[in-house]
Amino acid sequence: MLESLQWRLIGPHRGGRVVAVAGHPTEPLVFYFGACSGGVWKTQDGGVSWNPVSDGYFKTGPVGALAVAGSDPNVVYAGMGEACLRGNVSHGDGVYRSTDGGKTWSHLGLAATRHIGQIRIHPQNPDHAYVAALGHAFGPNPERGIFRTKDGGKTWQRVLFRSDNAGAIDLAMDPTNPRILYAAFYEVRRGGHFFESGGPGSSLYKSIDGGDTWTELTDNPGMPAGVKGRIGVTVSAARPDRVWAIVEAADGGLFRSDDAGATWKRTSGDQEIRQRAWYYSHVFADPKDPETVWALNVKCLKSTDGGSSWQSVPTPHGDNHGLWIDPSNPNRMIEGNDGGACVTFDGGQSWSTIYNQPTAQFYHVVADNQYPYRVYGAQQDNTTLCGPTWSPKGAITMNDWYDVGGGESGYIAVRPDDANIVYAGSYSLLTRYDHRTRQVQTITPWPENPMGWGAKDLKHRFQWTFPAVLSPHDPNTLYACSQVVFRTTNEGMSWEQISPDLTRNDVSRMGSSGGPITKDNTSVEYYCTIFALAESPASKGVLWAGSDDGLIHVSRDNGRDPEEPAGVEPDQHHRGVRPRPGRGIRRRHALQARRLQALPAEDRRLRPDLAGHHVRHPGG
Repeated sequence: MLESLQWRLIGPHRGGRVVAVAGHPTEPLVFYFGACSGGVWKTQDGGVSWNPVSDGYFKTGPVGALAVAGSDPNVVYAGMGEACLRGNVSHGDGVYRSTDGGKTWSHLGLAATRHIGQIRIHPQNPDHAYVAALGHAFGPNPERGIFRTKDGGKTWQRVLFRSDNAGAIDLAMDPTNPRILYAAFYEVRRGGHFFESGGPGSSLYKSIDGGDTWTELTDNPGMPAGVKGRIGVTVSAARPDRVWAIVEAADGGLFRSDDAGATWKRTSGDQEIRQRAWYYSHVFADPKDPETVWALNVKCLKSTDGGSSWQSVPTPHGDNHGLWIDPSNPNRMIEGNDGGACVTFDGGQSWSTIYNQPTAQFYHVVADNQYPYRVYGAQQDNTTLCGPTWSPKGAITMNDWYDVGGGESGYIAVRPDDANIVYAGSYSLLTRYDHRTRQVQTITPWPENPMGWGAKDLKHRFQWTFPAVLSPHDPNTLYACSQVVFRTTNEGMSWEQISPDLTRNDVSRMGSSGGPITKDNTSVEYYCTIFALAESPASKGVLWAGSDDGLIHVSRDNGRDPEEPAGVEPDQHHRGVRPRPGRGIRRRHALQARRLQALPAEDRRLRPDLAGHHVRHPGG
């Protein structure tokens, strides 16, 4: 039966995150972009329309780097795995190459590199290319560094390696001399409860012999002292001894060398070009003017005085990452951001639309009970959306979609008895939306903005994608979770807390995220939270809760008495061991009960009988 089903595209045609872009060197209307979850796309009309060209060839979807060979534009390389390591980052499986302008693709290996930050192609030889591989985001691995091929990807040689913990994030080639390369290395690590950007492996190197040998530039005169994080690097084609590096450091910013990396000068510490360095640190030299340089961050920024002062160049969407500038005509560019890819022919005064790319990344998708049914999703760095699965007009367009409250990362719950009422979350926010009136009402269980705070400093730890779930038995009952379960039976006008802390409550895993240079607390790394909740569709009042730190609880009496079937110790979890609950779990449950009984009166208003809540372990 399932074999007879076919996929069909319903949209939405609103672009998703793009970090990799490239243009054809001689055909002015031809460009490519790599979606962070949708493969490679190509336009032949300057961005008026886009077509997917990698479907059926790529085994994974996220593209981290793209390059078109200047000597043979039919040759296109794609490096897989986005290198801006968000908490929801998707890894790839190495490098692909097309020799017919994207019509067909071949896999070239390097699958274990997982995240590729940059690809450079020799200007006279399309078979001679370099790959900057960042490596595994969540652990050490040796498949990282600078790789070189001289036979079109049949074989690869790793020509520069720093450590199992630091990979290559950027690579610049002197446009006037392909033997001269600059490589930036980045020590970075993600975990379930932390993010670390920077360390001894973050460094900058130069080669003058095509990658055979390398010289480190990291601590050359003028470079910032101390620990460094992410580094972006670019070379001016108009003045090849001029090199820019944007460096994450305590005294970081944009640094310029006018002697090919021997010495450096800090030209700008402007926060707009260096904020959230792990996500940005993108810098691009103008190919014709040695004084013009671009820095991509939340805003797209341009300097015409060598990197000292900056002007904002508006783009169709914020959070900017990728930029390709035509070497012959700097007014012709393609830019990638968290809303898609856009083309300009006038230096950024106007851009093509991003509302023609069905590449949106959705955190959660649900459907309602209408006929024909509608679908709902929360789009990364955008709004929630509701759209039809059928239209009497025929084509489904963006005009058929609308926002239903909440935000980019949230769960969505649609009332089964009235699809006009939608509950949507994001970060710690929860809203109720009525489509008849277009009214959005905030119904957050605990109205506290977590931005900037570590998890341990908050009363309630709402993960940025916290569960918000309607009861399958009662459309008036809505649940929402932090480290405890909340319930409302009056559409969020009031809430009651129906559980104790159902996590390990390990304060050592609730610190401020980021560092060692800059912090980044957006609740993405909030840990010891309830990450999944479900009420049994067969048995009303049977609730199951799963925490991100490895515990599963069940309540068989409508939230009044949670049981813990098994505890999975962190060091045993990955080996599949499920130890039998013993004295440690009994002690922890007894401690939780005492803590609940000791709550101040103003907190007990969430649940009048909370102080007498009884917590028991399985079998006793």
